[in-house]
Amino acid sequence: MTDQTAAAPRALKAERYATLRRLLGTPTGAIASLVVAAFVIAALAAPWVAPYDPNAIDPINRMQGPSAAHWLGTDQLGRDLLSRIVFGTRTALYIALTGTGAALGVGMAMGMIAGLGGKILDSALVLLNDSIKSLPLVLFALALVTIYGASVPALIVIIAISMAPGYFRVVRNQVLVLNNADFIVAAQSMGASRIRLAATHMLPNLIGPILVLIAMDIPAVIGIESGLSFLGQGIQPPQSSWGNMLSEGYTYVRQAPHIAIAAGLPIVLSTIAFTFLGETLRDALDPRRAVRT
Repeated sequence: MTDQTAAAPRALKAERYATLRRLLGTPTGAIASLVVAAFVIAALAAPWVAPYDPNAIDPINRMQGPSAAHWLGTDQLGRDLLSRIVFGTRTALYIALTGTGAALGVGMAMGMIAGLGGKILDSALVLLNDSIKSLPLVLFALALVTIYGASVPALIVIIAISMAPGYFRVVRNQVLVLNNADFIVAAQSMGASRIRLAATHMLPNLIGPILVLIAMDIPAVIGIESGLSFLGQGIQPPQSSWGNMLSEGYTYVRQAPHIAIAAGLPIVLSTIAFTFLGETLRDALDPRRAVRT
């Protein structure tokens, strides 16, 4: 019994290393992981990575193209675009991770309740989440921003409400499948409570699908934040945001097209990187799928 207990952590550790090798063993996974890591490092170390103060105005050098002093050029106020993009990365990832985390918490709680509860409760939660999912996202977001004002908490609430039904569906479906698994039936026969079943037996089996869904959802969240900021209903200047930078670049696209290009580039790169990371992670967590592909 002792040998089996000691072997379990080693087997789990070996499986984690195997998953990491499968993730980084493909060019797509390795490149996507490097790009995502670069964004995370830039966000965490923004004050040290950015060459200038992102809000420092220099009217003499306004709308200058890329140069040795300003690698991506300057905007209409002479602010360094690279520095603003670096700090915009911090804003984008903070909102993406916070909003996605809130959506995950709400969706997972409702999914567990629906999967382990009775049919009436399950039907009510399915109806609620389907109703939320059917709302037009842009109109819903604009309505909430109009009521509560443009702010970071409002953005997080919008993201949490709009993304929670996706996590609810995944968790509920997985719980309904696991309800008939042998180890769940055995735990129930031994008197395990529903809370214990959810936390100890079901949650570890949900980590893989949830990680893939998070990686897939982060680009969508970045798009929501950037879109609202572009419309002037998200992050407000002078705080750096890819969306409001893109809006400013659009205004001056004829005089200084490099502003819009510099602001749009991280949105495109982050979307591609997180999407490819999610797809590769899905394959890495399912070796049979990786072999088939």
